[in-house]
Amino acid sequence: MEPLQLAAVVFAAALVLLALRVPIAYTLGGVASVGLFLFFSWRPGGDFEPEHGVIPALSLIGSTSFEFVHNYPLSMIPLFIGLGHVAYHARITTDLYYALRVWLARLPGGLAISSVVGCGVFSAITGSSVACAAAMGRIAVPEMLRFGYDPKLATGAVASGGTLGSLIPPSLLFVIYAIFTEQSVKDLFLAGILPGLLSLSGYVITITVWARLRPTAAPVPEIADLGKERLLVLGRTWPAMMLLVVVIGGIYMGIFTPTEAAAVSLFLAVLIGFARGRLNPGVVWTALVETTRQTTSIFLIALAAKLFVSFSSLTRIAPQLLDWVQGTGASMVLVMAMIVVFYLLLGMFLDSIGILVLTLPFVVPLVESYGLDLIWFGVVVIKLLEIGLITPPVGLNVFVIKLASPPSVTVEIIFAGVAWFLILDVLVLALVLLVPAVSLTIPGAAW
Repeated sequence: MEPLQLAAVVFAAALVLLALRVPIAYTLGGVASVGLFLFFSWRPGGDFEPEHGVIPALSLIGSTSFEFVHNYPLSMIPLFIGLGHVAYHARITTDLYYALRVWLARLPGGLAISSVVGCGVFSAITGSSVACAAAMGRIAVPEMLRFGYDPKLATGAVASGGTLGSLIPPSLLFVIYAIFTEQSVKDLFLAGILPGLLSLSGYVITITVWARLRPTAAPVPEIADLGKERLLVLGRTWPAMMLLVVVIGGIYMGIFTPTEAAAVSLFLAVLIGFARGRLNPGVVWTALVETTRQTTSIFLIALAAKLFVSFSSLTRIAPQLLDWVQGTGASMVLVMAMIVVFYLLLGMFLDSIGILVLTLPFVVPLVESYGLDLIWFGVVVIKLLEIGLITPPVGLNVFVIKLASPPSVTVEIIFAGVAWFLILDVLVLALVLLVPAVSLTIPGAAW
């Protein structure tokens, strides 16, 4: 069988399996393994000889797996995931949200703004959008509904705010992108800061406008003057602020590598939790189990994707796709527009990690051929994946928030709420696309 024909069959099989809701790790790993076996067993113009394909396929699968799991940047993934779970169980994020709620309660949409800002800080500590949405959803959504907030605003704000974990460093998606494109994790982290802050600011503006146009959607809580309590709750936020300084400040100033920042932050979070009496061996064990499950899931997907990349390299489908695009004479603007639409469509049906690992082997060579900066392109891709987290019909963050909401709050209500924030996301995406300096200024100024 011709390599190009084999690649087309394997890729079609992967899409069919994904459409049937087969987990992406099993899909990519399975079709890649079968594809490697067929590649070595069925040479172009020759007969099918399975005895000649088993050993080479198994050898390549084994060597690829070994090299992948010994990739040093991967070690920061369980560290940041563990940091998120420890911070949640130590109620570091709960203290932060409560302080924001006290200080911003009297503003129009103050509780929703507190939720979004809390999501931003939580994202800067953990790096996981789903973890951010799950943690803040359990804290913030019931609180807003209790004060009479419109369910659309309450759930839409947290679902959208949770996506900030994809863009604000340390982002796990940036780590995976860096591994598959061989770019600097540090530069990608720094490149995501300004676009992430723009998204955060835009969400706050969206909530403010919504609250002023529809005051009944965000009633101002009738609470007594808090006085000294404002200073008291502010004092409880120092653990979150310290972790934020260690992660972002340490990486920006060159004090820590991203992996070192993750390790130091996790150690500090555990230390703070025990010192404040909020952690004990049982709780730490729970956080460790949660971290192991989430890390294993991510590693399985990434490893399966690496096998798929190895198969794609053997069949040379990416270079042939590149030659075809260049042969059409398509402009850079047209190609980028097609890539944006492609990612937006995939985001409606697949999860972020799946999209990332499935598309990079084909898209990155195309982007490089036009001389585009891969750090800038990484921010564009992650922003597109961020949008995919709240677009129907999949919208993973929407379903995470649904679990934290009462039965009366349907998925349709949450999607209606995030629609307001999607408008802002599109504007930020356009700005990142049209003004690369938004992404590249901070990495260029880092120590």
